[in-house]
Amino acid sequence: MAEVVSFAYHPDDYESEKASNSYLMSLIAVIAGLPLPIVNLLATGFFWLSNRKGTFFVRWHCMQALLSQLLILFMNSAGFYWTLSIIFGDNTISNTYIAYIITIVIFNIAEFCMTIYAAVNTRKGKHVYFWFFGPLTDQICKS
Repeated sequence: MAEVVSFAYHPDDYESEKASNSYLMSLIAVIAGLPLPIVNLLATGFFWLSNRKGTFFVRWHCMQALLSQLLILFMNSAGFYWTLSIIFGDNTISNTYIAYIITIVIFNIAEFCMTIYAAVNTRKGKHVYFWFFGPLTDQICKS
């Protein structure tokens, strides 16, 4: 899911801390706004906006954190509104609903673990590359 790759550039402590904070921002936002799926994306997006003119290492990790939150936003929003339609609407709990909820719980746990892993290793100055978002981040962030 996430791997530490060799990176020719070795960031200093300040850059490592900023890049690590981009991942920590989404973890803190989970605690603050758990029932609302957009809170994580907003927090990570504001952090990216404040660091978009930073060094390449910081920008790259801010963008990777933002992209991972974007996918989670879509998945969680669908589950959130589906749940609301069951509670307040005419929909009933089906096998499809249960399968989707289990899927988004697994994705959220995996993303949570990847984010902690990335925050810890990025703070050490290592370049953490998510398996799906890393190549996409490479395409968006040019050095």
